Amino acid sequence: MAITMTPAAADRVKSFLDNRGKGIGLRLGLRTSGCSGMAYVIEFVDELNDDDEVYEIKDVKIIIDAKSFIYLQGIELDFVKEGLNEGFQFNNPNAKGECGCGESFTV
Repeated sequence: MAITMTPAAADRVKSFLDNRGKGIGLRLGLRTSGCSGMAYVIEFVDELNDDDEVYEIKDVKIIIDAKSFIYLQGIELDFVKEGLNEGFQFNNPNAKGECGCGESFTV
């Protein structure tokens, strides 16, 4: 399964990287957290780790470590604006459930 990104998400990541002035790309990862077990992590990448996989999508490099990749296969990263709120949204086909607040998920 591929990693995908909407045009809105790609534009937002490019804007963040341009404003930051440096960086290889954006890391998508996971950490143990919340009431459902796993939470998404997004961070800038300045150096690659040995176990990183790099995916170039819409001229944006998405970096995922090997441990996270098994839970992120097929994910679509989107950027949405709803009223005054805006942020990245994860459409993950591997997620079997989410907590009520949407902060964490289970597989």
